[in-house]
Amino acid sequence: MGFPEQQQPVPGVQARMDPVPDCGEDSYRGSGKLTGKAAVVTGADSGIGRAVAIAFAREGADVLLSYLSEDDDAKEVADLVEQAGRKAVLVPGDLAEPGQCLTVIDRTVQEFGKIDVLVSNAAYQMTHETLEEISDEEFDHTFQVNVSAYFRLVKAALPHLQPGASIIGSSSVNSDMPSPTLAPYAATKAAIANFSASLAQLLGERGIRVNSVAPGPIWTPLIPSTMPPKKVANFGDDVPLGRAGQPAELAPAYVLLASDDGSYISGARIAVTGGRPIL
Repeated sequence: MGFPEQQQPVPGVQARMDPVPDCGEDSYRGSGKLTGKAAVVTGADSGIGRAVAIAFAREGADVLLSYLSEDDDAKEVADLVEQAGRKAVLVPGDLAEPGQCLTVIDRTVQEFGKIDVLVSNAAYQMTHETLEEISDEEFDHTFQVNVSAYFRLVKAALPHLQPGASIIGSSSVNSDMPSPTLAPYAATKAAIANFSASLAQLLGERGIRVNSVAPGPIWTPLIPSTMPPKKVANFGDDVPLGRAGQPAELAPAYVLLASDDGSYISGARIAVTGGRPIL
């Protein structure tokens, strides 16, 4: 299938992508699966987080949208949440900073009075052809955004989570099929899968479910902002379905795990990979 060669500065802007990703803006139809729930979604301005936020709102949830700095993209998502008749709260800031994780949780409780669903989805990656290209600072930053923030968000949210609550981590097919040019990112995605499985066992007695979703190649702003143009052009061509996925194709997995339909699903990792198997 392929995409036009393109590149953006990090973190990337959804509206500047060609083609613009499908996050379900015109296609997702809810059926009340999350009626009355309050959800936190990080990385909610674009890509998978945007699709999840839209789906959650159309299923009946109020949504706090955590994002880095992409205000225009985030405002679009907030408008879509409100068009679904739900409350949207925008919280910009860098989750690599421990205090920002606490701010996200505190605002959620202030605005909604509770937390029913926590989706830790924000992520950082960068392509490098050699290990020498990866600075110590970038390696540490990747873990801070992808893994440490997940830990801090969960720990801060725990006092507010009741039986029936759901925690979802965004892992990746890279968790056990690591790309050598995305080494730090791939390592964090393995950590997310492992940490989610540990949490499922730690929190099960409290009635809190924890799962992860493992996307394959999904067309999001991470791709043109962290990969060279020639790799962007061939992105997703090598999976059995022969194409990259759209963020909208991830949303139903998150809805299942967040909803009462997934009441006995905990400790799972759901693969949405276009046919590429995970172990």
